[in-house]
Amino acid sequence: MIVRFACPACGRPGRIDTTEHREWQCPSCDHFLRTGHVASTDASLNVCAICGNTELYKKKGFPHWLGLTILGAACLAFLVLNLLYLQWWAWAALIGSAVFDGLLYLWVPDVVVCYRCDAHHSGLESSAGFQPFELVIAERYRQERIRREQHRAGTETLR
Repeated sequence: MIVRFACPACGRPGRIDTTEHREWQCPSCDHFLRTGHVASTDASLNVCAICGNTELYKKKGFPHWLGLTILGAACLAFLVLNLLYLQWWAWAALIGSAVFDGLLYLWVPDVVVCYRCDAHHSGLESSAGFQPFELVIAERYRQERIRREQHRAGTETLR
């Protein structure tokens, strides 16, 4: 299983293959991280490999910026071809991009994401046991993060 995450100390992006390595050290801040939450040979996932959180969700492992770029290019091609009075080509570009998007949806595998640390776990055999993104759960973790930062800022001003 491959896990993409941000370093808990400095926020630098990191990547670890839990089948090969159990430990990771940040190259910029030397923070040491042990992925002891997950068995390295097990392809199933119950908790986050980085923070040990049990609340995880699944999503497509496809970059959103690329999907929006394809959509924007298809819309622009539709408008330009329509202005040139090439309606058949305009509709072909629009429908072709929709078909391409559908095929990408079928081909791209799911990744499992942690609500707390936003670690992306890929290479799982099945993500069928995980639910899609829930805004209520994400908001709870966002509020937790805000309270933690406020508490940290409050203790620093007391020193």
